[in-house]
Amino acid sequence: MGWWKKTDFWIALILFAISIIGFARGNEAIADPGQDVDPRLAWLYLIAAVIMLINGILSHKQYLREQEEQKAKQTPASQQEATTR
Repeated sequence: MGWWKKTDFWIALILFAISIIGFARGNEAIADPGQDVDPRLAWLYLIAAVIMLINGILSHKQYLREQEEQKAKQTPASQQEATTR
């Protein structure tokens, strides 16, 4: 599975885009209706994007490790079959 298929990366991209809108147009543009406008709102979205990106990277590395372990387990079995024939 490619890294671009992981939801964590897409969520990080969306959060990053929201934070850029907040920096460019002001926090009022990204605040929820009825919500008090926090002056740190764009920064909070940026921090959330970084956290999701780190989560996606760690999750993808774990996935790749598991795939390598499965391949390593399958390889000795197939080599034993080839040598016994």
